[in-house]
Amino acid sequence: MRIVYGFILLALFVKPLAKAQNGIVVFQSDFGLKDGAVSAMKGVALDVSPNLKLFDLTHEIPAYNIWEAAYRLHQTVPYYPKGTVFVSVCDSGVGTERHSVVMLTNSGHYVVTPDNGTLTLLAEHVGIREIRQINEAINRRRNSNESYTFHGRDVYAYTAARLASHTIRFDQVGPKLPNDVVRLPYQKADYANGVVKGNIPILDVQYGNVWSNIPKTLVEKLGVKPGAALRIQIFKNDELLYDKSVRWVNTFGEAPLGEDVAYSNSLLNFSLAVNQGSFSEKYKIFSGPEWTITVSK
Repeated sequence: MRIVYGFILLALFVKPLAKAQNGIVVFQSDFGLKDGAVSAMKGVALDVSPNLKLFDLTHEIPAYNIWEAAYRLHQTVPYYPKGTVFVSVCDSGVGTERHSVVMLTNSGHYVVTPDNGTLTLLAEHVGIREIRQINEAINRRRNSNESYTFHGRDVYAYTAARLASHTIRFDQVGPKLPNDVVRLPYQKADYANGVVKGNIPILDVQYGNVWSNIPKTLVEKLGVKPGAALRIQIFKNDELLYDKSVRWVNTFGEAPLGEDVAYSNSLLNFSLAVNQGSFSEKYKIFSGPEWTITVSK
């Protein structure tokens, strides 16, 4: 009876560990799909375990654009099941002294990436439960020690696959680091003195819409509702590039073709569009930490 009871207790403790990772690996990079780089990463993962489920977040991050990599993780990670392992490779410093890490978020997701700013938004909005530096003496593809420029294949995909497949536990990734990461500076959403201020972190690239990091609830502090006109100013660093009054609408169908409109996007953040046109192309407005937007009556 004591033996049976002991097995029950063991099962209670082991079960949560066994389900910490779910066998899903999601890849993001700035590699594009013109060559075999992405396929090579997936091949390494499947060589670790052919039972893994592999998905793509995107491989169209503009070359070296760490900020956009950070945003796409922030946009996507929360929608995957807990235990999913993400690989994010936008790494102009590959082979240098920057840390290669795995971050476990407060939401229970793992991100394998260089610590170069890619984790900025996840760390801020989701939070860090624990972060570990990858021990490349253990978690590196066999016979790859002389390869210095493809850590996405040799270190990140390999480590992610070992973690997702339960080949290693999270504590076997490498030494634990302080719960902080390299962070890119940007304008956080704020309300003061009748003005809402924020950043343009990303474009809705297919349509040229401009997305801000300003939540709809913050705009509502101005005391206006959809249908009202809002004054919009957009700056790149300190240069004013756009200054117009724009109607805030619920749907694009409320505006004539070609009209500038403000709306709440799928993340419920304040955004700008030209109805059936490209706001970005029309006004040469782009995205990144250097772009700031203000909204007022």
